Amino acid sequence: MLNFTDVTIRRGPRVLFSDATFGLFRGEKVGITGENGSGKSSLLALVRGDLQADAGTFEMPSSLAIAHVSQELLATEQPAIEFVLDGDAELRAIEQSIAEAEHDGLKLGELHGRYAAVGGYDARSRAGRLMHGLGFTTADESRPVSSFSGGWRVRLNVAQALMCRSDLLLLDEPTNHLDLDAILWLETWLREYPGTLLLIAHDREFLDRIVNRIVNIEHARARAYRGNYSGFEEQRASELAEQSALYTRQQREIKHMESFVERFRAQATKARQAQSRLKALERMQRIAPAHVDSPFEFSFAQPPKLPRPLLALENQSAGYNGRAILERVNMTLAPGARVAILGRNGAGKSTFMKLLAGELPALAGTRTEARDLSIGYFAQHQLEQLNVKESPLDNLRRIGAALAARATEQQLRDFLGGFGFRGDRVFEPVAPFSGGEKARLVLALTAYLRPNLLLLDEPTNHLDLEMRQALAVALQDYEGAVVLVSHDRHLLRTVADEFIVVHQGRATPFDGDLEDYAKWLDETSKGNPAFAPQDQSISRREGAAGQSTSRRESAAAQSSESAESRKQRKREEAERRNRLTPLKAKIAQYDEELSRLAGKSAALQTQLAAPDIYAAASKERLKELLAQQAQLARETEKVETAWLEASEALEEQTRELG
Repeated sequence: MLNFTDVTIRRGPRVLFSDATFGLFRGEKVGITGENGSGKSSLLALVRGDLQADAGTFEMPSSLAIAHVSQELLATEQPAIEFVLDGDAELRAIEQSIAEAEHDGLKLGELHGRYAAVGGYDARSRAGRLMHGLGFTTADESRPVSSFSGGWRVRLNVAQALMCRSDLLLLDEPTNHLDLDAILWLETWLREYPGTLLLIAHDREFLDRIVNRIVNIEHARARAYRGNYSGFEEQRASELAEQSALYTRQQREIKHMESFVERFRAQATKARQAQSRLKALERMQRIAPAHVDSPFEFSFAQPPKLPRPLLALENQSAGYNGRAILERVNMTLAPGARVAILGRNGAGKSTFMKLLAGELPALAGTRTEARDLSIGYFAQHQLEQLNVKESPLDNLRRIGAALAARATEQQLRDFLGGFGFRGDRVFEPVAPFSGGEKARLVLALTAYLRPNLLLLDEPTNHLDLEMRQALAVALQDYEGAVVLVSHDRHLLRTVADEFIVVHQGRATPFDGDLEDYAKWLDETSKGNPAFAPQDQSISRREGAAGQSTSRRESAAAQSSESAESRKQRKREEAERRNRLTPLKAKIAQYDEELSRLAGKSAALQTQLAAPDIYAAASKERLKELLAQQAQLARETEKVETAWLEASEALEEQTRELG
């Protein structure tokens, strides 16, 4: 379907990749990987027709409907759902023709037939489901595009691209502005997408769960591999092992990871998070050989002092303009702590991190810092605080003045080299650097200060897969405490020993792993209160005291209730639950049906992915499979519409019942 023959792409005088020869087949889901600047986006631009090959040929059928995410963030006054509906160009063209043929009855009948054939009567429902999956509320549908922030406009662009009934979907880092629940939804959507997918992503779990082919670009070469990203890593490790110069380093990296895994195994508790992290570390040990030629190799140096505890928050509240976003936060952090903060977009995760960093004054409660507390805080706004007129070397000297004064220029350059800044790059102004390069520089500056408490708020947003892997490895040997917000599940699994969920103004421990969290997200989105986290404090010690106080308050309140009022309250609660039960049962039934259809769709995709199905001898079988695929799509859309209506009804009734 997509044929690359000896393709060469240049950027100015620089060759991004040359002599690329491979074919991608209809229905394949292809992950495009490589370091930042290697030519991944240029490959998509070639497929879109925005770029021509400098040498060689690229061919694909001219009739393919192609969808991609626009890079423009238009601030129009158009309602958001209308903007999303614009993604279906054929639907919009038919609507325009209907409006123009108002008095031509015969033509109108034909147009309405075409409108029904392209799913016009379900289009608004389909657009609503896409928006809902990407984190928008029903109220957001009517808001003008201009009222959304940049990150939410990116989500609207993603929704518009998914709205297109395409044969070929091109996605360039679609998860960058999504939180974990939206990523999980998009993952499911893309797995069920019937067309061909070309996906650039730096999230290995996202790639693993979606793609069945990898095109990797490195050393000015583009090669295609069978299997998902983990399969590619195994093949690449085998290739690298044949290079004797790298074999010794491979063995050293394996022994290093083996040593860390064994140390962690000895101290890991039976907690779900700790066991999940142990499995992730064992996987890191297996994939270490695939990354021995990474351009990034750094560590977080031993902090000068490790007081215990480092920081304690007691009954703190935080927010803006006097309004609390978080209340009754209790947390104690000691060296070696590994905490990941989870929660929906807008729940208050970044507010929590700013409170920990001391950047946001508390509205209530107390904060106790160790005398030798040293915080290293990485957040997206830190990138804007770089002096872009200065070089990486100048920024390092300015930020780490006291430490840098005692180091030679070569030592500073060696340090920056571990973060990918080598040669003359250390002397160049930061202004034209990419987002990934600036993020790497901020991480380098943070690490150089040797903090004993690391606060990392979405550190991987602009980092490629190799840098993410290097960061995960570096955090293993770090002896201070780490608090992390990230939608990169590989990083969460390899770093975190405990999870905190920010939900409904509280920050509470979550007793489970990331799979449990995905289930919790699903259940809470359906309004199931049984899956809300326990209202308990974060620190185990402070948590016990907080729970005791809570129990005493609860006992006092209950004693003041009369027996009759308690009975009345229980009757009302039972009545509320009973009113919601039929809707919950319906939703569960639709979920089961969607799972069944997804299974059938996956089996069908496997058959359509086989190259021999497109041979002339298999023409009739191909027709049969495509007809089944179309029927499955119609059934799925019908059930999804019913699921969305039931979910919205449940949400509405839950609100009405308080």
